[in-house]
Amino acid sequence: MMSREEVFEGLKEVLHIIRPNTDLSKVSPETELVRELGIDSLSMMLLSLAVEEKFKFRFPDGQAPFRTAGEVCDFVVKAIDKQ
Repeated sequence: MMSREEVFEGLKEVLHIIRPNTDLSKVSPETELVRELGIDSLSMMLLSLAVEEKFKFRFPDGQAPFRTAGEVCDFVVKAIDKQ
């Protein structure tokens, strides 16, 4: 089982790939993906695919978009804990 902190660090690695100019030192669990990081619908799809690959799980079809980095982490922790 991965901790929320481990998942968050992995998410930051993924964000760096999707948005290379992001200052990761300013990304926190409260960081809003769209408003603060400029994640658009295409970037959100790429982010979802990269998170699935990194953490070896699948988002369910129709998964609502996440608002914050912390929401992604919480979802991933629960998803990989169920495997």
